[in-house]
Parts: sequence; structure tokens; C-alpha cells
Amino acid sequence: MHDDNTFWDSLDPMYRLILCDIWGVVHDGHRLYPGASERLRQWRQEGRFVLLITNAPRTAEAVRQHLERLELPREAWDAIATSGDAGIAGLLALGTPVGFIGTKSDRAILEGQSVEIAQTDFSDIAVTGLREGQPAAEDYADELRELAARGVRFHCLNPDRIVIHGGQTMVCAGALADAYEALGGKVVWYGKPCGPIYRHALSLAGNPAPENVLAVGDGLQTDILGAARMGFDAVFVAGGIHEGEPFPEDFAMRHGLDRFQPLSVVYSLR
Repeated sequence: MHDDNTFWDSLDPMYRLILCDIWGVVHDGHRLYPGASERLRQWRQEGRFVLLITNAPRTAEAVRQHLERLELPREAWDAIATSGDAGIAGLLALGTPVGFIGTKSDRAILEGQSVEIAQTDFSDIAVTGLREGQPAAEDYADELRELAARGVRFHCLNPDRIVIHGGQTMVCAGALADAYEALGGKVVWYGKPCGPIYRHALSLAGNPAPENVLAVGDGLQTDILGAARMGFDAVFVAGGIHEGEPFPEDFAMRHGLDRFQPLSVVYSLR
């Protein structure tokens, strides 16, 4: 692992676009990580485009409001790309009501974007996360089996499997999607590591060349895998969901990525 300050302060100027993950890198759901705001602002002062890219299953505006509540200065970033926006576009394109699994607040966001929620008769279901009062993936086993038996298509608006929320591990929609695929169910994934969210992010930043893009994140299955597949250099932030774990030596082999390695492994943005 590199010394964070030494690495970040000597970052190559060729990286004109920084795709920075939010949860686990900038904040933990409750508070900003030390030094994160300063680092984001430094990048912008250096003339780089700072794009916050997140698997949050809600709109960029909802994420902006959350960042404002956490007191992240608006001058710390240029744009936000979310899996929620990508998912909402996909759901609206269906043209039919969909089922729903997630929190009441996430449901309100979807309905506020004209996504119609059905109670019983649906062939597609939007999943943003786990419901209040049902915090474990095992709580959904019977429901997922019934949905899979019906051939319902599962739209995963948050591919993250877990996040660290105020120091506590919280299960995300990606864990339910994994369980659904294991049952033989069809899953449509939105967000990292899938291509659509990156293409959207690049368009917001003026479509720079891949060699001018640096992805920064703490998720191996999302941030790092997505960056590798897109041909971006990546920095693995080891202080997030994989805290205490080294970067896997077999990561490239396991995912068919030739000889890919992250540009650096750091603990934080500090």
C-alpha cells in the first residue's frame, strides 16, 4: 500500500477525469471521511473534472441533497452519475407497472420520476435495496423463489453487495440479485461495473479518452472491475468495504483481465 499523501500529491496530470466513488470513499453514510473534501477540491483546483459515480439507487439530485446534508462543499465536484438514474430510464422504457423491493423513501423517488409501482400483477420488479425491518438477504428467500418461479425480471438498481453505514455493514440490492441469479432468475444490472453508467458519466465529462480517466473506489466487484473492463486506470481504496484485505493477487485472472493491476492501493483520499 502506498503512502496516500505521497501518491495523491504526485498524481499524473494526464488524468483529466476522476471517476470517484462516494460511499466508502467520500463518506460512510453518516459523515465525510477526513481529508476527502480537501482532496476533491484539490483535484478541481488542478483543472481535473471530478465526477462522483455511485451505485446509489436514486437520482443524482437525491444524492446531491445527501451530500449537502453531510456538508460536502458544492465546489468539491463537477457532476454526479448514479445507477438510480440509469435504472429509472430502463424502468420507464418498459412502459408497464413494476413490482418493488426497497425502502419507502426509495419508492417515493421512483414514483416521483413517474415509475408506476404494481402490488401483485407484474412481470418486472425494481429492487433498490432491503426493506425496513428486513435487514438480511435470507429474509427474502421465499419471496425470491416465488418471483423466480413466475419468471419475473429483476431490475437491480444498486449492484453493491454491502456498504459500511456509520461503521455497520449493511446489505444492498446486489446481494439479493446474486441470490436471484442463483435461483435461475433473470437480472438486469444497472450501475458499476456495467457499461451504461460509465458511458453516461463520460458524456457528462465531454467524452475524454480512456487513458485520461482515473477511477477511484473501494469496491472490487464494482469500482475496480468496472474500470478495468472500460480500460481505465484505477486506484483501490482499501479503507472501505474491504478494510484490512490486500488487493487480490488473482483479481485479473479471475475476471479475464489479462494482467490488470490497480495504479495504486491507498487507504483513503487523505
